[in-house]
Amino acid sequence: MSPAIANLSSQRNRFLAFVQRRVHDRAAAEDILQASYARAFSRAGALNADESAEAWFFRILRNAVIDHYRHQAVETRSFASLTPETELPSFVPDPAPAKICGCVHDVLEQLPASYSEILRKVDLEEAPLDSFAQQSGITSGNAAVRAHRARRALRKQLSHHCGACAQTSCLDCNCRHNSPQTAATSGH
Repeated sequence: MSPAIANLSSQRNRFLAFVQRRVHDRAAAEDILQASYARAFSRAGALNADESAEAWFFRILRNAVIDHYRHQAVETRSFASLTPETELPSFVPDPAPAKICGCVHDVLEQLPASYSEILRKVDLEEAPLDSFAQQSGITSGNAAVRAHRARRALRKQLSHHCGACAQTSCLDCNCRHNSPQTAATSGH
């Protein structure tokens, strides 16, 4: 073993700090460092004479950190299907759902397609948000943000469309857009 490789173990604290800044877990950092030392000692012949042993070892450490995160991602995906859904509903559903205002369907057509799609699937068809996210190819967090923005846009558009009755609940509103007389004369 070359003296340069043997010198790597004397810089253990420096290398450990490097790894720990990237994984934020002391035990995982220790494991990564030990595995990197084993790899470096077994591949000592791969070190070129004109190459710095420290730079070479830092590359081994970086690759080990990347492998750590790849392994974590695979593990998370593998176990996700085995983990029971732990998300509790944020509300208790009413046994007799309220009639949704007809204006909602009109206003949905005026929203961006991504907003109207998530509102139809998640709020009207009551599909789980995680299921919508998976089908749309987006993260659950992205779907939650999109749903929040879509609901805010819907509220704003309903307020503009229906006026005062949209301020209360707009479940079965009596606004001018929903009345049979207005619908007949305005084409709604």
